[in-house]
Amino acid sequence: MREKKPLSTMVCAVTGIFSVLLLTVLDQFTKLLALEHLRNKPGIPLIKGVLELKYLENRGIAFGMFQGKTAVFAILCLFFLVAALYVFIRMPKEKYFLPLMLIIFLIVAGALGNFIDRVFRGFVVDFIYFSLIDFPIFNFADIYVVCGGILLVLFVCLKYKEEDFGFLNPKYKG
Repeated sequence: MREKKPLSTMVCAVTGIFSVLLLTVLDQFTKLLALEHLRNKPGIPLIKGVLELKYLENRGIAFGMFQGKTAVFAILCLFFLVAALYVFIRMPKEKYFLPLMLIIFLIVAGALGNFIDRVFRGFVVDFIYFSLIDFPIFNFADIYVVCGGILLVLFVCLKYKEEDFGFLNPKYKG
């Protein structure tokens, strides 16, 4: 049985809002820099043959798949954001769930960063390219989503148990 050390709901909410806003602003700022300094220009090597800044307008989702479905992805992102909010609201505000809350904030910031691009630009600005392995070009929001997803899988597999997610049941009373 886990120890239930309560956290302030207000502190959790403010931390979440601040974290998501900070990470989203960082993502959007780097994309503005990419638009200003990389658009219509050759890539800028940071580590020759390994890492470069290279502008790309991604009109699909991860790794450029499903090109031209921007509206569909924007709608799916909205559903994801609503689902994440539901999970956060239902989640017990206990120290035990703090890692899960932080992971949710990280993934939400990534989804929100790319959502903003899709809605206001019609495409996602990507600019980080690992040329050494010819990895698809990505951005900070993508890093948030991928790292958050990996952490989510690790924590769900290694820390949390099935019964820890009882809060997702609509009949759950806490």
